[in-house]
Order: sequence, then C-alpha cells, then structure tokens
Amino acid sequence: MIKKLKISGVHTTITDELKKYIFRKIGKVDRYMPRHARESAHAEILIKETKAKARRLHTCEVILNLPGEAFTIKETTLNPFAAVDIVEAKLKTHLKKYKEKHNTQRLHRRVLARLHRRTGA
Repeated sequence: MIKKLKISGVHTTITDELKKYIFRKIGKVDRYMPRHARESAHAEILIKETKAKARRLHTCEVILNLPGEAFTIKETTLNPFAAVDIVEAKLKTHLKKYKEKHNTQRLHRRVLARLHRRTGA
C-alpha cells in the first residue's frame, strides 16, 4: 500500500465513497513497483470537474513520484470512478516498464550466478 497519498478536488467535493475507492485502487499499485521504490513512493491525486457542452466531465490526474522518475497520468470521463479505473490501468503498465528498466541487471546477475553454480564452471 502506498503510504503517502494526497487526494484533492478541484471544483468538486471528494466524497468518502470516492476517497475509499481511490485508496483501494491507486493505493495498491505498489505491487507493480520494485521493492526499493516502495518506501519512498508517494502519489498526488487530483479530481477535477468541468462543464463542457452541458455535460459534467470528471478528470482524474495522478502524479506518482518514484526514485529517478515521476509519472503523470490523466484521464477524463463522465464518471469519476471510471476515470480512476482507467488511470489505474495506465499506471500499472507504466510501473511494469519502470520495473523492467530498473531491475533487469539484478535479475540477470542472480540467474547467471545460479547457472554458474549448477554447471560448476
């Protein structure tokens, strides 16, 4: 669970139901982070409401700060819960790429060390 989550609303109020939903969805994306990044990760979530052509649009913007990088992901839909879902899916893909980028050398070293021990060379 990401320990540092800051949720704020622009032109809207954040209900308890929406806050719990955000904590459940965005708070648990730390599973996709490398272990060294979990402790220092923190996220800012902005929920914005705008009116366009007689419709209310909800924008969910997540700024996730990790060691060495910061991700900004934004999505606009008619429903704030749907926006959170889409942002969560995008965030997972970004974190998987981040994990591959920052963990490949360690993984290869461990695998090569095991193969080296098995062959006895």
